[in-house]
Amino acid sequence: MILISVKLIQVLLQKLRELEHEKTVNEFEDKEGELMACTIRRTEAGNVYVEMTQSQMEGVLMQSDQIQGEKYNVNDTIRVYVKKVRNDGLSAQVLVSRTSNGLVRKLFENEVPEIKQGVVVIKSIARDPGQRTKIAIYSEDPMVDAIGSCVGNKGARVNAIVSELGGEKIDIIPWSEDPLEFIAKA
Repeated sequence: MILISVKLIQVLLQKLRELEHEKTVNEFEDKEGELMACTIRRTEAGNVYVEMTQSQMEGVLMQSDQIQGEKYNVNDTIRVYVKKVRNDGLSAQVLVSRTSNGLVRKLFENEVPEIKQGVVVIKSIARDPGQRTKIAIYSEDPMVDAIGSCVGNKGARVNAIVSELGGEKIDIIPWSEDPLEFIAKA
């Protein structure tokens, strides 16, 4: 009788763990393509393992997704772009990036209200992580200065993004449908 109840408890605990795992994975699948804050927990074989601030879910910042020259210290908080949630049944990992163009896009969306509202549109991003980013923007409203809204008062908006990216240079270029005009401005 006691043996049966111990087995029953083990089965119930296992099911509870599986449900918690499934809930966490479902929660993070919705976060793909988002910007998240996380805390660095350890580095191992060149990879950086982070804990997502909103839960106990572990994220992995692979070497290929790290900005060259950036230092990752345990207990530091960094912002990352959620690339993919990998679920292999028993465990799940969130693959995050600091080199993705999506990171720059989300940083601009958070910093520039005109982009978040859709008044200014990011048409294209080209990036050499840690070195330089070129971002092509456009506004259909002639009353809105797309470049000025991205730069901000005395460069405040773009400087906040440059700071987050560790000093990476950012060129903001007006987008044009005419390739010759667009290339000339770039």
